[in-house]
Amino acid sequence: MSEQPRHPGRPDPAMTTEWLRGAGHESDVVMSSRVRLARNLAGAAFVNRASRPERMKVLESCRSQLERAPIGPTVSWHDLHRTPSNERTLLVERHLISQQHARGKQANQTGGPDEPRGVAITFPDERISVMVNEEDHLRIQSISSGLDLARTLAAAEAVDDALESGLNFAFSPRFGYLTACPTNVGTGLRLSVMLHLPGLRLIGNIDKVKLAAKDMSLAVRGFYGEGSEAIGDFYQISNQTTLGKPERVLLHELESEILPRVIEYERAARQMLLTKRRYHFEDAVHRAMGVLCHARLMTTEESMQHLSLVRVGVVTGMIGHLKHEEVNHLMLLTQPGHLQLLAGRELNQDERRLARAELLRTRLTPRK
Repeated sequence: MSEQPRHPGRPDPAMTTEWLRGAGHESDVVMSSRVRLARNLAGAAFVNRASRPERMKVLESCRSQLERAPIGPTVSWHDLHRTPSNERTLLVERHLISQQHARGKQANQTGGPDEPRGVAITFPDERISVMVNEEDHLRIQSISSGLDLARTLAAAEAVDDALESGLNFAFSPRFGYLTACPTNVGTGLRLSVMLHLPGLRLIGNIDKVKLAAKDMSLAVRGFYGEGSEAIGDFYQISNQTTLGKPERVLLHELESEILPRVIEYERAARQMLLTKRRYHFEDAVHRAMGVLCHARLMTTEESMQHLSLVRVGVVTGMIGHLKHEEVNHLMLLTQPGHLQLLAGRELNQDERRLARAELLRTRLTPRK
């Protein structure tokens, strides 16, 4: 497949994104740490209640401040209502915008692809993205590889301060930051981690983790966050409480009390599989590798499930010729938007299945 020339400001498929680097603390289980801050401009109607001219005015005000504020060494701005759908898909796959932001639809189903909205992204690291006119006027996102919520929060707060120096945010002395959804009122903070939990699924305990998370007022979501399903044993766990708890309390509870237990359970599950069900475990991993190295057709869901097993095979030492960051990158490259960018043209579903299988065979088959 031919690769398209690099477009200034557009993510480069040859480069992995920050959340898939495979580095950082506990990276065998924790793929990434993400912090999101929700903010709205004082005196402006929330996005889902604003008229189109009002949303355009908010967009222009936020873009102006984003261009002035020191949020990163290189910042690329995208007017999403003018961005082709395939490029919006690319940004979703790299977790730089939400699926809702890509569609332009609000929770009440108003609007559409031409809704005034945009995103600012720091390049080349893609650690920071700031969505404008998503559910709130501003969604500030910071992301890091591995378990590193404290540093990720500090980076998001630095962007927040830089933006607030030129924008007046809606804030109540009683309630805190005001947001479109009541569950975000207060700090406007969402702390989340992307976890890879194949061991717990294989021993049948993944539902126990979901129930325990619910009991602790945590949200468990899929690969693309809110409204998405878990694919390839990847789950996002985040706080649901933003009112009445300071940022540092939320951070301590998640990073120091809750996540270490989940990480311990997953590692214990993997160790149990290695000691008590080793042949079954090895068979599942090597069957997945065999399919990826020989299949001629492959859906996104199939590739993610097989790559999930290969990844756990790499981190447990069953597969020695790969690094887990290489497997992480393939999870990105096999997504529809990235496949089409690599091909240099739009592909229909059958063509994507062919291209995906070819890419996986080329990248994973050991060289003699």
